[in-house]
Amino acid sequence: MPAVDQDDVMTVPPRSVESAPRAFHATRAQRFALIFGLLVAFWLALQLFASILAPFVAAAVLAYALDPAATRLTRLGMPRGAAALLMIVTVLAAVLLFALLLYPLVVSQIGILITRIPQYATLLQRWAREVLTHLQDSFGTEVVNDKLRDLVSSQAGSMLSILLSTVTGLIGGGFAIFNLLSLAVVTPVVGFYLLRDWPTTMRLIDSWLPHRYQNVIRAQAREVDRILSAWVRGQALCCLFLALYYAGGLTVAGLDLGLIVGLTAGLLSFIPYVGSITGGVTSIGLALAQFPHWRGVAVVAAVLVIGQILEGYVIYPRFLGDRVELPAVWVIFALFAGGAAFGFLGVMLAVPAAATIGVLARFWLRRYLASPLYLDPPAA
Repeated sequence: MPAVDQDDVMTVPPRSVESAPRAFHATRAQRFALIFGLLVAFWLALQLFASILAPFVAAAVLAYALDPAATRLTRLGMPRGAAALLMIVTVLAAVLLFALLLYPLVVSQIGILITRIPQYATLLQRWAREVLTHLQDSFGTEVVNDKLRDLVSSQAGSMLSILLSTVTGLIGGGFAIFNLLSLAVVTPVVGFYLLRDWPTTMRLIDSWLPHRYQNVIRAQAREVDRILSAWVRGQALCCLFLALYYAGGLTVAGLDLGLIVGLTAGLLSFIPYVGSITGGVTSIGLALAQFPHWRGVAVVAAVLVIGQILEGYVIYPRFLGDRVELPAVWVIFALFAGGAAFGFLGVMLAVPAAATIGVLARFWLRRYLASPLYLDPPAA
């Protein structure tokens, strides 16, 4: 190998420090600061704009639910804007048709409910007095005295009047009407733009992911999307079918307020057990007040039992199945916690937050089970 002259080596210009490639490595403190800053910014945004975010969150949920159908139309050759407009118009037409068909019946049943409030109050007072009298005979006046019996029986009847006045005040409040109008007007408009730009927005967000954790974040996002899409679309279909069944079944059974009770029970079924319990207790109570014999009550009870069988063995396994890894207790806690923190907005954000937290918890649990923290053998 020939020798290298020292002068020739010195004639080669040294590579400048500025032209050399520099490797940037984020520190652990910088990563934690970024995550903490994003969480704080999200929390402050919810605190500051919670009163106006409801229609925008509803529009995002609508766009998320309609994106697969709009994507299929786009693959068939329809422009994305036309597909988004068609989906939004279809949903609005279905809602308006549903409202126009049921509005007269709902209004008439609300009138029946208002006129029967005094009758229900009297029946409730009589029932409370009979129960307390029976308890007094069984346990003696030391446990249930006459003053307690009269107090409970008198207050039991006034509870319905207080409940009715509270609901009327909530419905008639100006802010409630403003929120309803904003949901009805702003949600379809914002939903159209979000649905039209959904693929572009997702690609933009994907381009912002840190390169070091792109694959991990994408995998967890796909898992959240799988669970959330199954819950949102499956639960919406379940609520629709249950509302139609209970409303139709209780109306055919002869319950005067069967339409309102059935729709309420079906729409509340997205909260595990709450819709069933609410519809069952209300239906049985109204049946006991309406029918003079047990045959009508038995028919109403049969409708409820068949509904529970259909819900547990047909509807939920068909539309939800095992794809939704959200335990019922976790969903109930998330809905109540979101409602307590941010009201109606918190209820809408509760399930997406619960699904995300569940996926991240399972991810970190797998990391923990594969780490030395778990696998280190016990000390000798």
